[in-house]
Amino acid sequence: MINYQLLTQCPIFRGITENEAELLLKRIHFQVKNYSRDEVVVVAGEPVLNLNIVLSGSVRGEMIDYSGKTIKIEDIEAPKPLATAFLFGQENKFPVTVTANNDVKILSVPVSEFLKILQLNLQILKNYLNSISSRAQFLSQKLNFLSFKTIKGKVAHFLLDHTGDKFHSVELKNTQQQLADLFGVTRPSLARVFGEMQKEGLISIKNKTVTLLDKKALNKLITNG
Repeated sequence: MINYQLLTQCPIFRGITENEAELLLKRIHFQVKNYSRDEVVVVAGEPVLNLNIVLSGSVRGEMIDYSGKTIKIEDIEAPKPLATAFLFGQENKFPVTVTANNDVKILSVPVSEFLKILQLNLQILKNYLNSISSRAQFLSQKLNFLSFKTIKGKVAHFLLDHTGDKFHSVELKNTQQQLADLFGVTRPSLARVFGEMQKEGLISIKNKTVTLLDKKALNKLITNG
């Protein structure tokens, strides 16, 4: 049994009604798979043959480094999809191993059947394109931030980029953890840098609004790091 109300909250199905979602799935072939806690859903390197959406429970994506240590990348909860950016392309393989955190139910739609959905519903096509475009933009930003040697340089670049030439303040829509993930640093390290930049008179923070007090000095941070 599929919870269509929950499914329409999935980024891929957002903006369509429960009835539309149910009618679409009736026109294609799909499976609903169940996994127990700590059961492996997919292994890194396996080809992505299906659009997989977590319908209940949560899974974790993990990688194994060169020393054999397992590193958790992220938790994915219902109703989010898995590896949507890897459905197509020459290297369409799972980048991480996905394991169930608890009892999990996953909707599995073969790529050929998902293509039928994309042809049948323009909203889902737009959602999918927006999803993979946003992911590509996020990765592009992350690569850009990794080019800076210091956290202050990353923060300065982010703030100046979002304020531009005309404005001196920006409202942070990301949580501090999301920003830390974007910059490739830990949340405590990022919080410490924000505190240092306030003490140095570079910025001031009130609620979620950051005001840039010295753009010239912030630009120097980018140049130096």
